[in-house]
Amino acid sequence: MSEPQTTVSDYAQELIDTPRAHLSLELNQDENGLKVLYGDKVLMACPLTRTGMAAAVYISQALGVKIPPLGESIVVRVSTGVFYRAVSIAGLDFENEESFVLLDRLLEEAEMQRGGLSDSS
Repeated sequence: MSEPQTTVSDYAQELIDTPRAHLSLELNQDENGLKVLYGDKVLMACPLTRTGMAAAVYISQALGVKIPPLGESIVVRVSTGVFYRAVSIAGLDFENEESFVLLDRLLEEAEMQRGGLSDSS
């Protein structure tokens, strides 16, 4: 039986559809896993499973932060381009080895985009 996958809300796609230089996102870890929020809306939820936590690690890495400790949260500001890569990572199948080729590329692109933002600040 396969483990539950990361869920992405429709609102996450709406945010991506309107390019912005800065989105203020909150990463929150609780007993159910990791959630990425925008205001009071859950954009992504990574369940507390092996694949869910793998996705959480990679999503956090794409956003340029580490997963917050259990019961805590962290706020990060990223562009919609970086957020798009994080959402794309959430859709990968970590049971499929070919997904790791895409993962490497998405992480590389997110890092380059975050670097561009911090250089102009």
